[in-house]
Amino acid sequence: MTKDDIVKEFTKIKGVGIAKAEFLYDKGFISLDKLKKATVNELLKVEGITEAIAKNIKGQFKDEKDSKPLKIKDTKKEEVKKPKAKKEVKPKTEKKEELKEKPEEEESEEEEEKYIVKKKPIISNKQKDRLKLRKQIKKRKPEFLREEWFRYKRIQKNWRKPDGISSKMRRNLKYRPSMVRIGFRGPKETRGLHPSGFDEIIIFNIADLKAIDPKTQAARIGSSVGTKKRINIEKKAEELEVRILNM
Repeated sequence: MTKDDIVKEFTKIKGVGIAKAEFLYDKGFISLDKLKKATVNELLKVEGITEAIAKNIKGQFKDEKDSKPLKIKDTKKEEVKKPKAKKEVKPKTEKKEELKEKPEEEESEEEEEKYIVKKKPIISNKQKDRLKLRKQIKKRKPEFLREEWFRYKRIQKNWRKPDGISSKMRRNLKYRPSMVRIGFRGPKETRGLHPSGFDEIIIFNIADLKAIDPKTQAARIGSSVGTKKRINIEKKAEELEVRILNM
């Protein structure tokens, strides 16, 4: 092999360029085999090779030794077929016992995952119908937006009654957003009620619970109430059978 061929082989090693490969060749490393047999101290004598580069070169050759070539199986050789192990056939009585055990386990899981139905108010059928009607009205009710909310960034979307002589929204001109009107209002019987049908009452302590009628009224704990007091209120509400809406 010529010098150029050996130098090309040396450049395949990580951390060795053309200049370092030529210096190695000049120092007497005429082949890869000689380079593999060289020690770290011998490599340090070569110009441009530091201790880190020398160890890196030796480490690469070690990795090549450690990585064993994979054995390719000869497909021509006939594979010896092993006899398949016979499956153990369980008697019918054992199968029946297993089937009996499974439903019991499933039942126990179902009992744990059972959904506890929340308490509902005692209201008349008329009120129930009106609650359904209110739900339907709410679905088709438009979103009431402030006049020219889209024109300026400083104007918020929250509703404000339009005013001014030149206000086109106030004059009910076409292609303007809907305004708040009495026709969008829900049924009178359900005004102020929770969607469940309860009449909401805000409470701040345990004493407020005593004034609640659990049949028609439900409690909502105030936002300023702390965690410790909230836990005590929830325990007392369970005793009095009062539903807490924000539990």
